[in-house]
Amino acid sequence: MKRLAILGSTGSIGVSTLEIVAEYPDRFQVVALTAGRNLALLEEQINRFSPAIVAVPDQENARLLEERIGASGPEVLYGTAGLISCAAESPAEMVVSAIVGAAGLEPTLAAIEAGRDIALANKETLVIAGELVMATVARSGCKLFPVDSEHSAIYQSLAGHRKEDVRRLILTASGGPFRNWSIEDLCGVTPKDALAHPNWTMGRKITIDSATMMNKGLEVIEAHWLFDLSIDKIAVHIHPESIVHSMVEYVDGAVMAQLGIPDMKTPIAYALSHPERLALDLPPLDLCRLGKLHFAAPDRKCFPCLDLAYEAIRRGGTTPAVLNAANEVAVEAFLQEKVGFLDIPRIISLAMDGHSCTTVAGLEEVLAADAWARQRAESVINDIQGASYA
Repeated sequence: MKRLAILGSTGSIGVSTLEIVAEYPDRFQVVALTAGRNLALLEEQINRFSPAIVAVPDQENARLLEERIGASGPEVLYGTAGLISCAAESPAEMVVSAIVGAAGLEPTLAAIEAGRDIALANKETLVIAGELVMATVARSGCKLFPVDSEHSAIYQSLAGHRKEDVRRLILTASGGPFRNWSIEDLCGVTPKDALAHPNWTMGRKITIDSATMMNKGLEVIEAHWLFDLSIDKIAVHIHPESIVHSMVEYVDGAVMAQLGIPDMKTPIAYALSHPERLALDLPPLDLCRLGKLHFAAPDRKCFPCLDLAYEAIRRGGTTPAVLNAANEVAVEAFLQEKVGFLDIPRIISLAMDGHSCTTVAGLEEVLAADAWARQRAESVINDIQGASYA
C-alpha cells in the first residue's frame, strides 16, 4: 500500500490520479490533498478517499471547507504552510505534484528535502529552480518520476541505454489550435479560441501555454534538468495526432519512441507504480485505423515563446524564473482580455530583457526573481492598455 499526497487534487492531473487510486484501492492510500477554490469537488474527494489532512489557498476557504465537512473531517490547513505540511509532514511516501505554476515549487522542494518520492506534473518546479531542485534530489536520495507525457516518454525511451549514446531528445507538440495560422490570423485570437485544444483536456493556463507553444518551451527547460542534457540536444517536432509522445535519437541513428492514445492516466500510472505497469481501462492504440502520423518543424516566427524559453536557459541563473513568472501574469491578463494573444510573448521578452540575471544560490534568489518579474509584467501590461486607449 503506497501512501499518496496529491497537490492539486481538483485539477485535471489530480482528478485523473484519484481515478487511478479508485481503480486500485488495494495499492494506494490517499493521506493528504491540496486544492484551489473548488471546494465542492474537494469535499467529494474528502468523502471518498478520507485523507487525514487537506490544504486550501487561504483562511477564508479553510473556514468554508470546515463548515462543509464538519468536525469529523480531516485537519484543514491553508496557504503555503499548509501545502508544505501536506507535502512534507504527512505520512505520504509519494507526493503527486500537480499544482499549476510557480506555487508548486515550495511544497515540492519541501517534499524532496523530506525524502518523499515525487511524481512531477508541475513542470515549473524545474523551470524556475532546476539546478537547486536536482541538487536536492541527489542529496535526499528520493526518486523523481516525470508525469508530463513527453518526459515520461523520454524516461521510458532512455531505459536500458547509456546517456553518452544520446544524440538528442525530441519533444513532440500537438501544435495547439493555431498550428496552421498566420501572424495576421493570430492577431485576432480570443481566449475562447485559445482554450479549444484539439487533443487534450487540460486546465485553462496550460491550454493557453499550449496555444502559444510556451508549454513546449517550459518542457524543453524541464527536460534539460531532468535528463542532464545540453539545451542544444533537445529538439521540438510538431505532431498533431499526439500519438508519439516523445522520442530519443541515439548516435547510431536508432530512435526510441513511446506511443499511446492521448490520455494522461498512462504516464500518471507509470509514475505511481514504477517499475510495474498497471492495467488501465483505456482504449487500445489502433495504428491501422489512424493510417498516418505527421511531423513538422515548429513555426518559430508565429510562436516566439519557444525561442524565449531556449534563450532563458542559455542565459541561466534566475532568467527562467523571470520567463515563467512573466508568462503566468501575461496569460492571466490575456484570459481577462486585458491584452491580445500576441502580447503574451512581448510581455515575457520585455521582462527578460529588463532583468539583471543572478546566480541561484538558494530559494531566496528564485522567489525574488519571480516577484520582480510579476511586477515588471504588470507594468508592461499597464503600458499596453494605456497605449490601446491613447
